[in-house]
Amino acid sequence: MHACTAPGGLAGDAADHRVDAATGSLIERLVFNNRRVVLVACLLVTLALAALAGWRLTLNASFDKMIPRSHPFIQNYLANRVELRGLGDSLRIVVENPKGTIYDKAYLDALRKINDELFLTPGVDRAWQKSLWAPGVRWTEVTEEGFRGGPVMPDNFDGSPRATEQLKANIARSGLVGSLVGNDFKSSMIVVPLMEKDAAGKPVDYHALSHAIDHIRERYEAQGEQAPVRIRAIGFAKLAGDLMDGLLQVALYFALAALTAAIIIWLYTRCVRSTLLVLGCSLIAVTWQLGLVTALGMQLDPYSILVPFLVFAIGVSHGAQKMNGIMQDIARGASALSAARLTFRRLFLAGLTALLADAVGFGVLMVIDIPVIRELALSASLGVAVLIATNLILLPVLLSYVGVSEGAARRALAAEAAQPRGLARMFHGLEWFTTPRGAALAVVAALILGSVGYAMSLRLKIGDLDAGAPELRPGSRYNVDDAYVNGHYTLSSDTFAVIVKTEKEGCLKYATLVEADRLAWALQQVPGVQTTSALTDAVRRITAGSNEGSPKWLTIARNQDVLNYGAQQASVNNPELFNTDCSVMPVIAYLSDHRAETLDRVVAVAQDFAQAQSNKDRQFLLAAGSAGIEAATNIVVHKAWREMLLLVYAAVALLCFITFRSWRAVVVALVPLMLTSMLCEALMVSLGIGVKVATLPVVALGVGIGVDYALYLLSVQLAQQRDGVPLGLAYARALRFTGKVVVLVGVTLAAGVATWALSPIKFQGDMGILLAFMFLWNMVGAVVLIPALSHYLLRKA
Repeated sequence: MHACTAPGGLAGDAADHRVDAATGSLIERLVFNNRRVVLVACLLVTLALAALAGWRLTLNASFDKMIPRSHPFIQNYLANRVELRGLGDSLRIVVENPKGTIYDKAYLDALRKINDELFLTPGVDRAWQKSLWAPGVRWTEVTEEGFRGGPVMPDNFDGSPRATEQLKANIARSGLVGSLVGNDFKSSMIVVPLMEKDAAGKPVDYHALSHAIDHIRERYEAQGEQAPVRIRAIGFAKLAGDLMDGLLQVALYFALAALTAAIIIWLYTRCVRSTLLVLGCSLIAVTWQLGLVTALGMQLDPYSILVPFLVFAIGVSHGAQKMNGIMQDIARGASALSAARLTFRRLFLAGLTALLADAVGFGVLMVIDIPVIRELALSASLGVAVLIATNLILLPVLLSYVGVSEGAARRALAAEAAQPRGLARMFHGLEWFTTPRGAALAVVAALILGSVGYAMSLRLKIGDLDAGAPELRPGSRYNVDDAYVNGHYTLSSDTFAVIVKTEKEGCLKYATLVEADRLAWALQQVPGVQTTSALTDAVRRITAGSNEGSPKWLTIARNQDVLNYGAQQASVNNPELFNTDCSVMPVIAYLSDHRAETLDRVVAVAQDFAQAQSNKDRQFLLAAGSAGIEAATNIVVHKAWREMLLLVYAAVALLCFITFRSWRAVVVALVPLMLTSMLCEALMVSLGIGVKVATLPVVALGVGIGVDYALYLLSVQLAQQRDGVPLGLAYARALRFTGKVVVLVGVTLAAGVATWALSPIKFQGDMGILLAFMFLWNMVGAVVLIPALSHYLLRKA
């Protein structure tokens, strides 16, 4: 029998004597007195959920899930969505002639074929597709006999010099240069609006749509330098498809993370069987989580696909603690069953509280009114919930059968008895922070770091900080295509539309047109706005054209008949400028970019105008267009950022208080987390990462997972103190029992998520960097600040 005892446990035969079928809590007796039932039940559930996930789990994205549907801007857009085709989810396909102009016969033939293929692609709103080959794209001109016009592409175009000259004239008269035709005449654009559902009534499959575009591109660019055209594609559907293609590599990072965890845990234990059990139970939890997600009818998307890894990481964290406790008890002479029951007694409550804190960290994200975030929160909460079964119950039961190897147990006991050297000496020296000098140094350092972090966090921005798609690397194909479009076309794809809502035929009234024109003028003065487009522009041109093209008539006439005629002519060439009964009319601003500052300026001007000029006859409603939707998303994210942090800290504080029954212990547990949150915001500022849908969950996840470290350390430290052990010795024992694994887990989790930095998906790389930072700093804060703060607040338990 060994004289040394584990914290909270007994030594050798004494432990076996105290552990039998009649001892322990009700939960312990239910679990360990029915071990075979537990194993069979877990096996059946695993098989059923694995089959369900393998059969029905799919990967897709949804435009509607990315937008805050209850925000007033989005409600205005959704209420008028049918009337605003092309101002929501759409693709822009640019077809470039790398060796000439758009008037080349081979180019125009390729453009026609591409236009037809896209027209027949599932999910395309065909009636509103635009290109040089679309019959709805028309030209007009003023002649002595009045207006004359027709389709831009001449009837029966055969590529002859005469037909080509006619096409050139039509393009010149149509005003399409800069919108559908490149400024250098080397490319033209196909605008492809998308429907919410395809003809079969199913949501549009963005992954399949993106691949369809890629297949078209591959066929036409297969000849390399000799290819007749080069194709570029931008839009949410293409971005989502590229994200899903890149995120399929997450399987590789998942494998790297699992391998990293296996190596680190094995180096710590040198026990193959227990290492495999820890990893196996965590993988079972992932299987359950994916099966439950599928059972609820949800899909994996570019954001929630990272959840399985987080579930795996949390499972490894808690599993390593259970394995460590059992290994130490077996080293002191306990049987595998007794060691499993003793570890279950000591750590079940701390583990349960930690997992509940993790679930709360995820669950708080449910308050954010963005469906993709809510689904991520639900998916992650389900994953944490199943960890209670797989890692708090199933793992100890499995270890009660197989235990750990004798060599691992001997090494654990020898390492504890040996004189610490090297890193181990530094680790054991952490108890110095319970002394007055050590505690003061740690607290002062934390205050300095916190002050610097807070000062930098004040510069944190909401929304995109870069041009293009910040979710992808700057050199990605999508961002290269986006830069080409913005550089060769006057009108960008970043559109902000104010919806002018009137009674039937109300948009034809002089007063309404004048106010819409004033709004367009106000928006044109905002830095970042390239130009505006509205029915007023078309009416003004048609009015002048009806009067021999005289610039004196380039105005909005007061005569209602003149206005009616102008609108009637505009409906032929620009039907998107108002709906069929002229009750909805968008005023569209084309922005130079979608950076947060640009959107804030445009929103401020548009809101001020809408509040001042809306009345019973006409309402100015914000907002539609890609930039309008993103502006609404930024507003929701800005509100949710601080609200989410307050809620997650309040919930974690409540759980810590229930566990420790001491407000002082709650402060000790939360201060390291708060310091890490501030430093994480400072890191986001230094890396140029804004707060948006992709990064919003990171801090909540870091807080929820980071509190695990404090719970495991403090639970053992306070138990020792309540037994009369002085603070320094109590913390030293907590370090030996759970602290080593806290450091192990912190390094393991950080190493696992750090592999994400290699991803071609920038937001995944950003999340990996931020989570690795939070895992490491939460670990360092726990092992350094907990003893220091305990010196001031918990010297007497």
